[in-house]
Amino acid sequence: MTNEKAVAEKLLQVQAIKLSPDQPFTWASGWKSPIYCDNRKVLSFPYVRDFIKSELCSVIFEQYPEATVLAGVATAGIPWGAMAADQLKLPFIYVRPKPKEHGLGNQIEGSLEPGQRVLVIEDLISTGKSSLQVVDVLKAAGAEIVGMISIFNYGFEAATTACANAGVKTSSLTNYPTMIELAIEKGLVTADTKETLLNWSKDPSNWGK
Repeated sequence: MTNEKAVAEKLLQVQAIKLSPDQPFTWASGWKSPIYCDNRKVLSFPYVRDFIKSELCSVIFEQYPEATVLAGVATAGIPWGAMAADQLKLPFIYVRPKPKEHGLGNQIEGSLEPGQRVLVIEDLISTGKSSLQVVDVLKAAGAEIVGMISIFNYGFEAATTACANAGVKTSSLTNYPTMIELAIEKGLVTADTKETLLNWSKDPSNWGK
């Protein structure tokens, strides 16, 4: 079993991933989706949490050895970034969606020095918009962005294009196509719906219309 498939299986095991093509989920954007991903659920299952943390650290170690700081995206990226930073003995910071409206008004929490090489930690990548906003905040603070890693990636072409245009290398532990293949193997969805389900990630705004 590939690592991507193993991670996908763990997410299904703890119901962090739910598939419902016939009764699609509605996102905040109004999009209808055959899949819902909530990686926060993994935090409640110690053995699965430890497995995901180990996979995350392995990818960071192998693909981003130049990283000197890990930056979690608030809120869902914070625990994963903190756990990975602890395991790898790297400094950790996190980035808020907007500056605090009280106290010091920080948007970046923790210690960040100009020129440090930062790896952004996300729980999932959908459109990439919020993730790249964090990249912009870190760059404005003088950070050098070495990349972005997530647990799950929906595989939207818009996100792939946006990250490429921003010059941000991305990696994910698992992804939507891998999840669909596994779901077919497990009988959670039928093989004759495979093409339709995979096409969703190419144009998610039209699902269910």
